[in-house]
Amino acid sequence: MKETKVTTLYNWLDETTTSIQNQLDESYLESLSQTLEALFYNGLSDDNQNELLEKTIDQSLTKVDLDNYSVETIRKAIQLALIKAMKEPTQHQHLMTPEAIAMIIGYLATKLVEKHEGKLTVFDPASGSGNLLFVVMEQLKHELEVYASEVDPLLLKLSLHNANLQKKEVEFFHQDSLSPLLLDPVDLVITDLPVGYYPDDVQASNYELKSESGHSYAHHLFIEQSLKHTKPDGFLIFIIPETLFTSDQAESLHKFIQKEAKIVGVLQLPETAFATKEHAKSILILQKNGDSTKEYKQPLLVQLPSLNNAEAMQDILTQMNAWFTQNL
Repeated sequence: MKETKVTTLYNWLDETTTSIQNQLDESYLESLSQTLEALFYNGLSDDNQNELLEKTIDQSLTKVDLDNYSVETIRKAIQLALIKAMKEPTQHQHLMTPEAIAMIIGYLATKLVEKHEGKLTVFDPASGSGNLLFVVMEQLKHELEVYASEVDPLLLKLSLHNANLQKKEVEFFHQDSLSPLLLDPVDLVITDLPVGYYPDDVQASNYELKSESGHSYAHHLFIEQSLKHTKPDGFLIFIIPETLFTSDQAESLHKFIQKEAKIVGVLQLPETAFATKEHAKSILILQKNGDSTKEYKQPLLVQLPSLNNAEAMQDILTQMNAWFTQNL
């Protein structure tokens, strides 16, 4: 198989990361973060005390020239390294939004904001390693002002180094996104919702969607927080668990959404895109209520085919394009 620039750069990332991992006896993900940082700064940070590691990095850096690679090539090579990292036993929140799903989110985002004039503000409140955000940024044609929030320090470091290497301007917040955010409302929110219970009952008590007893659902609170930080008439695109509207707290969520926003559409992702049926997800599109918000009498309801079926995907895209033309 012919080696492409993506695989060449990936192989360099992988070899360097593995060398660091073997020397420091840490996870591949932690070592990848060090590799990306060294690649951007052309060396290790000044506080490094490990001479052997420094020698390894310096030798590796002589074998790579970033100027030979496009932004898209860099993003894809880092993504391959992240996919390898995810194959290790990892925390659920360390899982990355798959490329094909991120591309669909990017397509939807471009359609929703097509008529937006001026600078477009974008926010991902659960940015993880940044893959979803960077794929969407690549597709948007507007002048962008982008914000991202992530509580996990390792994922934040990875996304920061990733953004630097791709020359993408993103303002990152290292914090729990369900605590108060110093962020003005934005035009577009995109996120792969963290699914599960939120352990901080005190913080959850500030939300309308708090549970009456026990822990609240983090994914419900993220929807409320996201709507709070969206401008009137602004759009939100969430990757949601399929059980979002059938869980025990679904009724209160549905009432809240009806009060605050309009449902633009729901796209059911193919089960083949996920390891098990229990992990299946969909895409939910909302528009926050505002002066220009209209009722979508026929929301965009789509059952997506296998993402590997190019012909069926093209047929669905044609239908979605027609819906956007008619409704937006």
